Amino acid sequence: MKNNIAVQIESGYGDLRKSEKQAADYILNHMEEAAELPLDRLAKAAKVSQPTVLRMLKAAGYEGYRDFRYQLVAELAKTGGAERGRGSGLMYGYTLDRKEGLDAVPLNITMTTERMMEETLKNLPLTIYRKVIDALRSARLIDIYSVENSEVAAMDLMTKLLYLGLPCRHFSDAYLQQITAAGLTEADVAVGISYSGESRDTVDALKAAKQAGACTIAVTNSMEVDGKWRFTSPTHVVLAFAQAMKELEEEGGIEARSRRYTENNRLLIEKMGEMGIRPYIDSTHQGPIITTFFYPEKCHFTFSQMYEYIKDRGYAIYPGKVTEAETFRIGNIGEIYKEDIEKVCAIMKEFLEEYNHEEN
Repeated sequence: MKNNIAVQIESGYGDLRKSEKQAADYILNHMEEAAELPLDRLAKAAKVSQPTVLRMLKAAGYEGYRDFRYQLVAELAKTGGAERGRGSGLMYGYTLDRKEGLDAVPLNITMTTERMMEETLKNLPLTIYRKVIDALRSARLIDIYSVENSEVAAMDLMTKLLYLGLPCRHFSDAYLQQITAAGLTEADVAVGISYSGESRDTVDALKAAKQAGACTIAVTNSMEVDGKWRFTSPTHVVLAFAQAMKELEEEGGIEARSRRYTENNRLLIEKMGEMGIRPYIDSTHQGPIITTFFYPEKCHFTFSQMYEYIKDRGYAIYPGKVTEAETFRIGNIGEIYKEDIEKVCAIMKEFLEEYNHEEN
C-alpha cells in the first residue's frame, strides 16, 4: 500500500520534465533518506539542481521543501517507516518461475496488474487526460478500433462508455472499421487500441478517421514502460535532444537564453554601427535570431572575400537574401556569447581597414 506522499508525487509524474522526474524517482525510491536530507544534499544525491527539486515539489502540490519534509516525516511516523520507497517491497517485480507451483500464479497476476497501473499513472500527463475526457464527453459519436488481443480492451471500453450514456460503437472487422472511419465528422471521436502500437488495421482506421476530420485518440503501450522503441532507435537524435535540453536548463531556461540572444543582437548592432554598417531592419521589428546588415557605403570587396576572411579566423557569416540591396547576415543564436560578438566585430573592422587601405 502506497503512502500519500508517493501517490501525490506519482499523480502528476507524467507532466514533469525529465530532470524533475529524476528528482521524483530519487524521492520515491529513498523515502526515509529524503526525510533526513536538506535540500542541497537531496539535489546532489538525485543529480539535479535545487530549483529542479523545488519545481517538482511545487508541481506535486507542496508549498516548498520544508512543507514537503514536514509531511514526509509525519507520513513515515504514521506508517512506522514501512514505506522505504517505490519498488522496495519484497513482492515488487515478482515474476512466475517454472519451479513455482500454481499457488504463485494469483500473486504474480496481482502484482503485475499493480505494476501496470502504477506505470499508467506515472506516464499519463494530466493535460492529455483532461483533453481525452473533454473529447469523449462532447462527441456526437465514438468509434473504437482494435484487432486480436486488443479486442478485449476495446469491448470493455465500449461497455463502460455505453453505461455512461455515451454513443459509441465497435467493429472488429477491418473493412467495416475503414468504412465507418471514413464516414466520421469533426463532431466525432475515433479511439484506436493497440498494445504494440503497430497493428496495421488499427493504424489505418485511425488515419482514415483523422482524414475525415474526427478527433483521434491512440491507446497503446509505449517506450516509457519497457524503454524500447518500436522501430530502429534514433539514438543520435535522442542523445542530441537530451544534451540540448540539459544545456538549456543549465543556462536558466528559455527566458535566460532569450536574454542572451537579445543581448547578442543589441551588441552586434552597436559594434557594427561604430563601423558605419547599418542593420537592414529597424529596431522596432528586429528579432534576436539573425541580423541582416547593409554593405558599407564605400564597399571595395565582394561577399566571398569578406566571407573567406572571417571564416579563416574561426567565424562564419551568411549572404543576404534581399534582392533590392547588397546585404549580409550574422546569426546571434547557438553557442554565441558576448566575447564572440566582440571578436567577430573586431575581425570585421580589420577586414574593412585592410581592404579600404588596399583600394586607396
